[in-house]
Amino acid sequence: MAGRGAGTAMEAPETEHDCLVLRRCAYFVERKKRFCKMIPAPGRRFCGEHGQQEEENDRKRIPCPLDPKHTVYEDQLQKHLKKCNSREKPKPVYFVQDINAGFKDVAEIPEKQVPISSLSREELEDLIMKLKKASNGLELHLKEQILSHQALQEALNDPKNGESAFKHLKQQNVENVQFLLVERATTRFKVDGKHKRRDSIFERLQVDIQHLCLKKVPILEKKKLPVVGIGKHLCGAATDLALRCLVESYTTCCDGEHEEPALKRSRTDKTEVASINAADNEGTKEDCKPVAGIVIALCCHHKCDWTHYVGKDFFKSVGLGPVEFNYFQRMSSWATCGMQETTTKVSTSEESEDQTNDTEEHEQTFSKTESGSDTVQGILTVEERKEIGCLCKLLIDHGRVEYLQQRGYKAALQYYTESAVSLENVLLTAVPSPSLIPEPAK
Repeated sequence: MAGRGAGTAMEAPETEHDCLVLRRCAYFVERKKRFCKMIPAPGRRFCGEHGQQEEENDRKRIPCPLDPKHTVYEDQLQKHLKKCNSREKPKPVYFVQDINAGFKDVAEIPEKQVPISSLSREELEDLIMKLKKASNGLELHLKEQILSHQALQEALNDPKNGESAFKHLKQQNVENVQFLLVERATTRFKVDGKHKRRDSIFERLQVDIQHLCLKKVPILEKKKLPVVGIGKHLCGAATDLALRCLVESYTTCCDGEHEEPALKRSRTDKTEVASINAADNEGTKEDCKPVAGIVIALCCHHKCDWTHYVGKDFFKSVGLGPVEFNYFQRMSSWATCGMQETTTKVSTSEESEDQTNDTEEHEQTFSKTESGSDTVQGILTVEERKEIGCLCKLLIDHGRVEYLQQRGYKAALQYYTESAVSLENVLLTAVPSPSLIPEPAK
């Protein structure tokens, strides 16, 4: 029986004459050892992308200065620059450059990362000893909180619903809620239309979280709505950017674009940090409410960055710094050594393409790490590596928990699904302590 995607395909033209017969571009792609498959305009031998190969009244095609991946006629360059998709677009009102980036101290950033595989046995053992010492006293066995909702069961069991449609179905079961989706890149928006006929308001903010000032989002600024932050696939440093966005930039009044976020101020000791936070809280309690809740599915710790990490104070309190952090964030990938095996099984099943998109995203991420130079052969067993990787993840996540606790939130880590479903199965949740919630005006 023929498998999915089986069928016949027209053979690629082998000569320039074949290209003319098939009305294909006559440009030979050396890297692929075949002719280009694009269809040229009537009367032309080459497609628009390879038009520079054809003498056309001395018209010349040049790489676009905004994006050299495509070309444009030189005499139409100015016209093209006005409509090129790569042109710089006007910044939205909620864009504040690097507001959630954190304080960058050049002196703290290592000049060059040393591959873990190049460490001697003694250096590696010393690093593992530091990890275990810093992890001493942490809750190693997290609570399991696997929840479900009756309203979603039909959506889950309906084979017509792909992954993207399922996410939207979850939103449709909530009325009188305003959804703000924050994303850096555009998507197909194929299910967005279903929300236009509902009571809930649905809006997308296309901006990098690093530059997002929630306080300036028009609908939040106007209606002063309570906010719940939900994060999925906030890989590595994106989680830290999101936490700072929700905890700091939303509750700090940012009147000017050049105002420094709280973490960018120089700090000498914990007493000073406490006094700054206290002063900020007093000044903003009347005008700003803390986010009502935070729920983030944590993943891809090997993509964390010391510059953006919110748990620096915790790391420093246990005698660690940026050097150890850079090793631990790479060693964290050892916890998902079984990821490739899991994703291979899933990808060969008869699930729809939409349902495997999330798995494939992590499969690509981890395969790069596992096949890189940071593998340790002959020193640690697979089980030892997994255990160390889990400790690295836990340590990084605990820094995030302490960051939230220091800012008046009750934060916790728990498992939200079984490891058989996903090895990235830890959830970070936080709600504001009663002391953070301002009393209603009398």
